[in-house]
Amino acid sequence: MVSFLSSQEVSKIGFASVGANVLISRKASFYGAEQMHIGNNVRIDDYCILSGSVVLGSNIHISAYSALYGAMGIIFKDNAGCSARTTIYSAMDDFSGDFLIGPMHPKHKTNISGGPVVIEEFVQLGAHCLVFPNLTIHTGAVIGALSLVRKDVEAWTINVGIPAKKIKTRSKNLLKLINE
Repeated sequence: MVSFLSSQEVSKIGFASVGANVLISRKASFYGAEQMHIGNNVRIDDYCILSGSVVLGSNIHISAYSALYGAMGIIFKDNAGCSARTTIYSAMDDFSGDFLIGPMHPKHKTNISGGPVVIEEFVQLGAHCLVFPNLTIHTGAVIGALSLVRKDVEAWTINVGIPAKKIKTRSKNLLKLINE
């Protein structure tokens, strides 16, 4: 058996749009595919979960066991990606104890908040990163493994930790490589 779906199988998933050279593992799961847009040269590996409003630009890699929960929108711009076991939330429950938690409760008994998560061009998220809702990781930023992103991240920086903090600036040499 081939590990990736054929282009005909990809078209049957029901994405809003899908580009060329898209490799999707047979073991990936999609919920609300009609809200998802996938560009060219995209690879989605084993055991990934994509749910809700997710837009993947071109030249994107979503590595194994990653989860993109796009209830309020997740956008990956071109040339970005996430390493294994990264989780991105665009919405979160209220854990204060004033509301019930989870999708099986009536909406009037829960308190969901959040907003879009935007991953700009040339951003890479390291393995086991956790990204909270309503933020932008700006162009060229990288997030180190095992980091928690709770707020916007400055462009062309290297960030690590819980919560993620800038440790230094990142080289822009890759811009020359992309244009060769």
